[in-house]
Amino acid sequence: MQPLDDRAYAQPQQTVRPRPKRGSVGRYGAISALAIALLSKAKFLLAGLKFLKFGSLISMFVTVGVYALFFGWPFAVAIVGLIFFHEMGHAIALKRQGIPAGAPVFIPFMGAFIAMKGRPRDAWAEAYVGIGGPLLGSAVAAVALIGAYAIDSQLLFAVASVGFLLNLFNMLPLSPLDGGRIAGAVSRWFWAVGLAMAVAMFFLTFHPILLLVILFGVLTIWSNHKRPVPGYYDIGLGRRIGIGVAYFALLGAMVVGMSAADAHLTHITTAQTAALAGVHVLSGLLLNRR
Repeated sequence: MQPLDDRAYAQPQQTVRPRPKRGSVGRYGAISALAIALLSKAKFLLAGLKFLKFGSLISMFVTVGVYALFFGWPFAVAIVGLIFFHEMGHAIALKRQGIPAGAPVFIPFMGAFIAMKGRPRDAWAEAYVGIGGPLLGSAVAAVALIGAYAIDSQLLFAVASVGFLLNLFNMLPLSPLDGGRIAGAVSRWFWAVGLAMAVAMFFLTFHPILLLVILFGVLTIWSNHKRPVPGYYDIGLGRRIGIGVAYFALLGAMVVGMSAADAHLTHITTAQTAALAGVHVLSGLLLNRR
């Protein structure tokens, strides 16, 4: 198995030039500001925990345990947290669109999924649901990046890097990944670009997860061609432009955030990237429409 790229978190294995120590007032002031920001968002975390069912909690704990065998407990908890907030982004968007959905179910090395129990009224509503996950997931990765700068933590830099990477990969414009759901509201021709990108990435990496992405992408394109839903993609130009601008702006923010996190990692190996590359890709593949 070849990794998508060489990003991952591991214990430092090379000599690192020490950075100048920061003053305690500045450091603890930054930590306090970060804590206040997190507490102000605590209601969203409590709402998310209330949304979880017993089966969801069991699958979450099992996933943390499996990841801990490879990455250690702190990183395992952080990764599952990133996936949780990504799914909460979808859940919030679904609720705002009035679409009932099940609780998230976690699958080790596959991520998580939420089963939609209704169908979006049109492609714009589907794109709204699709962008909710990467948006909240990237926001949490950004919080990790701010915390990493505040306390100079290699763990948090790695968490931020992986968080941006996972959400960025899920933005590939190929349905039914989140990016494909968003791109479909801009133009269904965008899916052809996503399919070409996925095929090119596969021949560069030969990663099996990409085969799943390509397979689901081809099936989705074929299904929409053979059994189109009348009027589903007939949305206004203003909404098409709006979702397109949001898509590319979020992509740009992810790339900048991931680059900033990677620049502060002291050592990167490929061993864990191969394992993490498949994490939560199926969040988009298994987000069912009924």
